[in-house]
Amino acid sequence: MIRVHDEVADALAEGRAVVALESTIFSEFGLPAPVNRECLEACVAAVRAGGAVPALTVVLDGEARVGLDESDWERVLLADRKIGARDVPVAVAGGWPSGATTVSGSLSLAAAAGIAVFATGGIGGVHRGSTETGDISADLPAIARYPVTTVTAGAKAFLDLPRTVEYLETLGVPVLGLQCDEFPAFYSRTSGVPLPHRVETPAEAAAVVRAARDLGHDGGLLLAVPVPEEAAMAREDVDEAIESGLDQAHAAGVRGAAVTPFILGHLVDATGGSTLDTNVALAVNNARVAGELASALA
Repeated sequence: MIRVHDEVADALAEGRAVVALESTIFSEFGLPAPVNRECLEACVAAVRAGGAVPALTVVLDGEARVGLDESDWERVLLADRKIGARDVPVAVAGGWPSGATTVSGSLSLAAAAGIAVFATGGIGGVHRGSTETGDISADLPAIARYPVTTVTAGAKAFLDLPRTVEYLETLGVPVLGLQCDEFPAFYSRTSGVPLPHRVETPAEAAAVVRAARDLGHDGGLLLAVPVPEEAAMAREDVDEAIESGLDQAHAAGVRGAAVTPFILGHLVDATGGSTLDTNVALAVNNARVAGELASALA
């Protein structure tokens, strides 16, 4: 039911480093063309620079794929559906032609293939107003459930970040900050939300992952990596754009899974494209860190 690319399968069989990559960020749900292709190329190169083999996850023609030839990238860029962990069986059974995997969908496929490290841009989390709507991303329980370490620049900045970190604690997910003491706010390096643990290098994070496995922790861990300083945006500028975007989303009746692409598109317009550049920079940085982490584990 899952086709693992030959390069990925060989690396796993030989105990070499592999990093799983989601595909939603590289589809037009995440980034507009041609930026999505440029970001995909840069992330794949960054994983390799970190010493690991990249394994892009996606569903093509009803087949779950872990690792792709470059000749199939175009189908990822043009994917017209997002696939979470709950959707993967439906997509496979229904023969969906092309579906981009979200964080939860990618984690489920990475775990099934035996990949220990996953890189994304930012995870989903607890939405603002969740006490009334109950809107909590499936990414969080997936991070807790699957034995994969997720490398991320925090959660999407328009989410309820304090409650997102609290929910990860409730789920028992070990959260580490790479050279940071606060949960990153995606476009910004700080959020004001303290993290419980800090590591200085990917190798130090790998030691924590190994200890967790040796102690019987069979779920996931999360490594929070702030956006590179030169690409970071001021929190107050991002917050102002987010508030206007949330107001527009509310007025338009945008809810659930539609909120993320709506707000991301608004932020690009409101910041003159600055959020787009920052998004690419943090995704590439996370891919590099994930490659180094996977290499340390291997």
